Amino acid sequence: MSGYVRELALAARAAQATIAATDAATRRALLEGMAERLLDGQDAILAANGGDLERARLAGAGKATLDRLALSPERVRGMAEALREVAAQDDPLGEVTRRDVRPNGLVVERQRIPLGVVAMIYEARPNVTAEAAALCLKAGNAVLLRGGSEAAASNAAIAHCLHAGLRAAGLPEAAVSLVADTAREHVLELLQLSDLIDLAIPRGGESLIRFVAEHARVPVIKHYKGVCHLYVDRAADPDLALGLLIDGKTSRPGVCNALETLLVHRDIAAAFLPRALAALRASGVEVRGDSATRRFDPSLAEAGEDDYAAEFLDLVIAIRVVDSIDEAIAHIHRYTSDHTEVIATDDPAAAQAFVDALRSSAVMVNTSSRFNDGGQLGLGAEIGISTTRLHAYGPMGVEALTIERFVVRGQGQRRHPLPGGN
Repeated sequence: MSGYVRELALAARAAQATIAATDAATRRALLEGMAERLLDGQDAILAANGGDLERARLAGAGKATLDRLALSPERVRGMAEALREVAAQDDPLGEVTRRDVRPNGLVVERQRIPLGVVAMIYEARPNVTAEAAALCLKAGNAVLLRGGSEAAASNAAIAHCLHAGLRAAGLPEAAVSLVADTAREHVLELLQLSDLIDLAIPRGGESLIRFVAEHARVPVIKHYKGVCHLYVDRAADPDLALGLLIDGKTSRPGVCNALETLLVHRDIAAAFLPRALAALRASGVEVRGDSATRRFDPSLAEAGEDDYAAEFLDLVIAIRVVDSIDEAIAHIHRYTSDHTEVIATDDPAAAQAFVDALRSSAVMVNTSSRFNDGGQLGLGAEIGISTTRLHAYGPMGVEALTIERFVVRGQGQRRHPLPGGN
């Protein structure tokens, strides 16, 4: 081990104690200042990002990677706005979530405190640099950021702005530490630091998630792939369902909450599928279907097992016709990654059966899969969408970066009498 990452983690651990000791107003002002510095540094950020994009293109990166990597003035403003939204949220630290008085007079409280030091390991997503930092700081944590090599210049430019905000607030820069050397050996070193790192969150492709999960000696919350389904029920409004399909598949096909599989009840297939296929074709989507779907368009490629299990992250979708809602649910149980499932239906009983039967991190009724996002669900931003059933599940905002401890208040109560009966 080189010790490079350990030194960063030691500094982050020391800085975290300082951040945790700040009051809510200080942390709010810190994030608002960081948002301003992102806007002030927009030209430098976009210039760095342009270089990253050019190198990624020359290296043969795919469309999904380039889309996640690309920044624009609008996306930089979006990062700044996300920081402001996080800043404006209620402060979680010290919140007493439960208070009970025991028969012996003990007052038992549950209180929110920071997790500690969070290691964020991610790929071509430079916005994560700003949003993960903001969420961790708001919750009183320090964060070690290890982004992908393809976004190294972008991440460094964003981190420069964040560090300027910390300096202006009189707080240690090590509270947001960028692992600038992206060599894989440093990821391995980071994942072994069980004495310094309290939680690791990988965010990226399936290979990254598996690598982190297999090598970590620290707790891991996985932001796993999104094999997201839309089920069009026999009682669906075809126009509504068509809107959910096109939004979920085409608005940003390279993100984890994009649709990958369409399931259609047989009773509505003749009315819905020809329109759906035409709309998908017009949007440039490649369709792979089962035999029932291909009856409406024999030119379609046949969908196989791999297609129903795939996170395409592209303008590709797999379609299957099912005989019942139970068959749709069984299909989802078989192929789901526990990310996002959607039902289109006007039947409240069918909607409730769908919700009750599935355990994914978000189940949507008559609304787009694209709303499974921290910003859209009122969290301001997200550090990831947890598909691991630990203390957090689904989009992780500020509250998910805290833990609850017990605080017990008494007046001398003892489990046992002292010797001699006193």
